[in-house]
Amino acid sequence: MAEISVMALYDQTIENHSEFLESLRHRFLDDDRKTALQKFAMKGFPTKKDEEYKYTNLKEITEKDYNFFPKESHNITKEQLDELHLGEENFDWIVFVNGQLHKELSNISIENAEFLSFNYALNDENHKEVFDQYFNTIAAKDLAFTNLNQAYCKYGFFLKVPKNVIIEKPIHVFYLSQNQEENTFYNTRNLLIVEEGAKVEIIESHHNFDSSFVFTNSVTEIFTYQNAKADWHKIQNDSDTSYLVDHTFAKQERDSLTTVNTFTFGGKIIRNNLDFIHNGENINSFMNGITIIGKDQLVDHHTAVHHNTPNCQSYQNYKGIYKDKSHGVFNGKVFVNKIAQKTNAYQQNNNVLLSEGATIDTKPQLEIFADDVKCSHGCTVGQLNKDALFYLRARGISKKEAQALLLYAFANDAMQNIDIEPLKVKIEQLLAEKLEVTMEF
Repeated sequence: MAEISVMALYDQTIENHSEFLESLRHRFLDDDRKTALQKFAMKGFPTKKDEEYKYTNLKEITEKDYNFFPKESHNITKEQLDELHLGEENFDWIVFVNGQLHKELSNISIENAEFLSFNYALNDENHKEVFDQYFNTIAAKDLAFTNLNQAYCKYGFFLKVPKNVIIEKPIHVFYLSQNQEENTFYNTRNLLIVEEGAKVEIIESHHNFDSSFVFTNSVTEIFTYQNAKADWHKIQNDSDTSYLVDHTFAKQERDSLTTVNTFTFGGKIIRNNLDFIHNGENINSFMNGITIIGKDQLVDHHTAVHHNTPNCQSYQNYKGIYKDKSHGVFNGKVFVNKIAQKTNAYQQNNNVLLSEGATIDTKPQLEIFADDVKCSHGCTVGQLNKDALFYLRARGISKKEAQALLLYAFANDAMQNIDIEPLKVKIEQLLAEKLEVTMEF
C-alpha cells in the first residue's frame, strides 16, 4: 500500500494527460507536451537522494491525489480581494481565479503593450511565432517540474513590452483558488518579454481560500533586452494548505537590469528556484529574499547566476527568520565563465533561529573560471544579540517589541531596492504580523 500512495501524483500525471490535451482548443504544442511528459516520467519527482533536493522532502506533496481540472465557479467577493491588495490605488491588477482570468475583478489599463492570458495566447494563431521564439527556450529541459509544467501548462499570463515603452503602474498578478472540494493541481506559466529600453514591475501572489490542498507548479521566463529594466516581486503569504514549486528563469542582454525579490511568510512547503543567464556586458542582476516562517513550514531557496560575459554584476541577499519547528534551505550558486572577466558577484545568506526546534541548511557556492573577478559569498546562522536585546529592554521596550525591532533591522537591507512604496509598507506590515507585534517600523 505504501508504494501505491507514494506514486499517487506521479500516476495521475500520466493518466490525465490525454484528457488534458483533449480539453485544449489549440494543439500546436501537443508533440512538445508529450515529449516533456515522457522526460518527466523517466525521472519522476525528485527525492532526498537527489543532491538538489537533499534537504527538501516532497513526499507530503506527491503522496496526495489531486484534481487536474479545477472547477471554474467561485464566489470571491470584492471585500476578500481588497484584503489582499497593498493599498495600491495607482496599480494595475490582474486576477486569476481557479486558473481563469477574470476581467471583472481586474483593473487593466496597460497601454502600448501586449497582454494576454496564457490560455488565450495558446489558442491564438497570431502568437504562434512568439511561442516559437521564446516559449521554453530558457527554462531548463532536464528538471522534473519544468517538464511537468510544459506538459500541463495552461494558466498564467503573457506580457510583451515593446521597445522604449515604460509601464508606469506596477502590475499585481493574483492567483486565487476557491470553491475546490478536492486537492487541486495548477501548472501556471508566465512569459515576460521586455524589449530594448522598456521598463515594467510585476508583483505576484498566490492565495488558497479552501481547506483542501492546492499544489502550484509555476514556471516563469523573463527576457530583458538592452537597456531594459524588469522587476519581479513575489509575495508568498499563503495558507497552510498550499504547496508551491516555482522556477523562474531570467535571460538578460547587455546594459539591462533585472530584479527578483522573494518575500516568504506563509505556505506549507515552498521551493523557489531562480536562474539568471547573462548574455551581454554591463548586466546587473539582483536577487533578494526575506523569509519568516514558523510551525512546521519549509521554505527552500535555490539560486543560480550564470556569468557568461565580462563586466557584469550580480547581487544575492537572503535573510531568514525561523520559529517553532520550521525548516529553511538556501543553496546559492554563482558560475563565472572563463571569458567573464571583471565580474563582480556578491552572495550572502543570514539566518536567525528563534526556537530550538527551528533548522536551516545553507550552502553558498562559487564556481569561478576567470581570474580577474571580485566574488564573495558567506552565510551566518545564529540567535538575537543578547546585549542589544538587554539594551532595548532597559529602556522600557517590551521583550516582543525589542525582538521585532532587532529582527526588522536584520531583514531591512533585503528591501532596499524596492521602488514601490506600498509594497515596502506591506512587507513591513507582514513582518510585524509574523513577529506578533502591533507597531510601525
